Amino acid sequence: MKTLTIALVLTLAPTLSLAAGCNHGKSAQIMSCADGTAYDADAKACLPISS
Repeated sequence: MKTLTIALVLTLAPTLSLAAGCNHGKSAQIMSCADGTAYDADAKACLPISS
C-alpha cells in the first residue's frame, strides 16, 4: 500500500505543479509609444496626440 501511495504522489506531483504555475499568455504586457503618441486600446495601436 505504501508503494502504491508513493507511485501515485510521484505521478500527480508534476501535473499539479505545472497546472499551478501555468500563466502563459495571460499576463498583461506593457505597451510603450513614441513621444507625441498615446496607446489607443480600441485601435490597438499608438496614435498621435491631437492638441
